Amino acid sequence: MSSGEASVRDALPAEEGKTQGSPMRRVFTLHDFRLLFAGTATSLLGDQFALIATPWLVLQLTGDPLALGIVLALEGIPRAAFMLVGGAVTDRFAPRRVMLLSDVIRLVLTAAMAGVVLTGVVQMWMLYAFALGFGLVAGFAIPAENSIVPMLVAETDLQAGNSLIMGVTQLVGFIGPSLAGVIIAAFSKSLVGIGLAFLIDATSFATSAVCLWSIRRARHVAPDQAGDNIWRSIAAGIRYLWEDEALRLIFLVLTAVNFLLIGPLLVGIPVLAHDRLPEGAVAFGLLMAAFSGGNLIGYLLAGSFRRPSGRVVASIVVALMAAFGVVIALMGFISATWLDLGLMLLLGLGNGYIAIILFTWIQTETPRDMLGRMMSMVTFSSVGLVSVSQAISGAVIKWSLDGLFLTSGSLVILVALWTAAQPALRTFSERLAAASLTNMEETV
Repeated sequence: MSSGEASVRDALPAEEGKTQGSPMRRVFTLHDFRLLFAGTATSLLGDQFALIATPWLVLQLTGDPLALGIVLALEGIPRAAFMLVGGAVTDRFAPRRVMLLSDVIRLVLTAAMAGVVLTGVVQMWMLYAFALGFGLVAGFAIPAENSIVPMLVAETDLQAGNSLIMGVTQLVGFIGPSLAGVIIAAFSKSLVGIGLAFLIDATSFATSAVCLWSIRRARHVAPDQAGDNIWRSIAAGIRYLWEDEALRLIFLVLTAVNFLLIGPLLVGIPVLAHDRLPEGAVAFGLLMAAFSGGNLIGYLLAGSFRRPSGRVVASIVVALMAAFGVVIALMGFISATWLDLGLMLLLGLGNGYIAIILFTWIQTETPRDMLGRMMSMVTFSSVGLVSVSQAISGAVIKWSLDGLFLTSGSLVILVALWTAAQPALRTFSERLAAASLTNMEETV
């Protein structure tokens, strides 16, 4: 195996995987991981302020939902369009470098927005430019962010590292919007609160950049195709994924389930709460909080315990997909808020648990010089297709809310049955079992 094909299990010396204690505790003994965690948590918290400030500013300036839609589209479309390019760039120049440059650019963008808002000269064209620039940079930043953990953490603890990074994303999602809302509301008669929100986001990017600059051990293997152009690099990544039957199966499963579940949830749940649940907006907030809380619990469970054997994991994947389908199909026929809360909590828990396991397995099965491209494809399968899934869900809801949930659930169940019948599922089980055995030997 050439250096360009080295897998992530070569990222750190084996001795670091033998540290005593729980996986999460071992991960936190790594100085560079603590820097990454601190920078990520701070940056994510700042993003929540911009997430609230941007649409609020649009509505304050125009009161026009169409303008808000344009801003969100200008941010979302380039983020999805450039994600594969971002993955190829990440492989060529290293995740840490791409993340650092992305933070610096976003620091400039958010600081500029804070300046024009606080000085009262902000205009809509500035917001359009900000959204376009922010979305473009995110297309490069996201693959890099999803590729750096294997560069810092031994494979034996990679699942714990992923669970901590993804878990803090969920936790910040609870805290950030409330804090941003309080600050903006404190200056409700002016745009000062919005300007401060952008300023806080800029400060968070500065903090993240300092943390990334201080990381020294992240190892990067340049791809063998370093002389190729970006498009050939992307094609090589797609070809590698498609020719590996187990990776291809898991990728297709993740893509299908994300497409069939996320849109109906994001579009259907608010309509369900508005039309059928007596608590209305309160119920909507509680349902989404239950789903997020379930995801967080699932992340922490996956990171705290050793991964089950390969055959057990394969069975869990199929069983959870079938359960997801049943739960989402039932949502259209249940008008009891407490029961909907329980279903959303369980849905999130199962989603979080299996997401960590599959995400980590994909990382361990991918050559280090191709991690950026692989992570960009995996991320595109969820983030990049959300807008399409939402648009289709919105159209179906006009026909029938029950029909949306029932169709979505039925299709997910069919995907589960299809997955169970695939020969590649056995290959997936065998490779998981082999990886688990290797990890056990390295830990002893």
